Amino acid sequence: MRTITYRDALREAIREEMLRDERVFIMGEDIAGYGGTYAVTKGLYEEFGEKRVRDTPLAEEVITGVAIGAALGGLRPILELMTINFSLLASDLLVNSAAKMRYMFGGQPSVPFVVRMPSGGGAQRAAQHSQLFETWYAHIPGLKVVMPATPYDVKGMLKAAVRDPDPVLFIEHELLYNVKGEVPDEGVEYTVPLDRGEVKRPGEDITIITFSRMLHISLQAAEDLAKEGIEAEVIDLRSIRPIDIDLLVDSVKKTNRVVIAEEGWKYYGTGQGLAALIYEHAFDYMDAPIQHVTGADVPMPYSKVLERAALPKKSDIVDAAKAIVPAALVRS
Repeated sequence: MRTITYRDALREAIREEMLRDERVFIMGEDIAGYGGTYAVTKGLYEEFGEKRVRDTPLAEEVITGVAIGAALGGLRPILELMTINFSLLASDLLVNSAAKMRYMFGGQPSVPFVVRMPSGGGAQRAAQHSQLFETWYAHIPGLKVVMPATPYDVKGMLKAAVRDPDPVLFIEHELLYNVKGEVPDEGVEYTVPLDRGEVKRPGEDITIITFSRMLHISLQAAEDLAKEGIEAEVIDLRSIRPIDIDLLVDSVKKTNRVVIAEEGWKYYGTGQGLAALIYEHAFDYMDAPIQHVTGADVPMPYSKVLERAALPKKSDIVDAAKAIVPAALVRS
């Protein structure tokens, strides 16, 4: 194993898949000579040339349509959008075309393409550039929506996404690109399934369910809770659609208490959907109401002070856990 950044893990996954399969190519805004908005594709143009690393206009609907057409034609495009916020311009093609074609035509066409999109707040990009729309897209049958949080997972899941026969929306939090983590040595082949979460920290007293950047904050909160005698199990969903419900239920059966931590808005969000599934599948094992930690229900402020106030914090998770773990369970 070696330690690399999230950004480098993404680049390695793209390069390895392009070397493995000549049908794979990447297209997007400023990805060639400039190397992409977050420098993920840096060096790929020099290695693979303009035929397989294609700069596009600033026209999300157009380039998404081209990617869908290329996928239907037998290629395996990776489409990079500058931000998930701009994907709204392409949402009709994603929802009404890519997601439905296999179903509408009796399983005959395959639409194997990946849409990579940065998302999330914390970098002072204000209300129109700091949103998370995973809940919107996860509502749609036919789309797979994944949000890996570590270099290991992002490399393995991107490789799996490229090989998948269906559309995959691959959402990368923009504050994760410099995060470092262990990844197998170059040349060691591996993938991470698109339909499985993972226990990132075992515990017995409470389950913290989270994803994307909030995984790292949740792990910090779990360490603080452990100092106070509360052992939290931290689960990284990794995939928003499909949900690994069996993993969640198994953890709830053990801990009997749940905190869901996400950066996005609360109302009709991913966490509320998760809570409903847990109540449906594991109600008899619950000893306390599910606690839900989210961002503030406001458009993201530009002010750094206000942005920090709008984002969920480690202390919010700690307080939510302590609210439902009775004193009798706290270890001295």
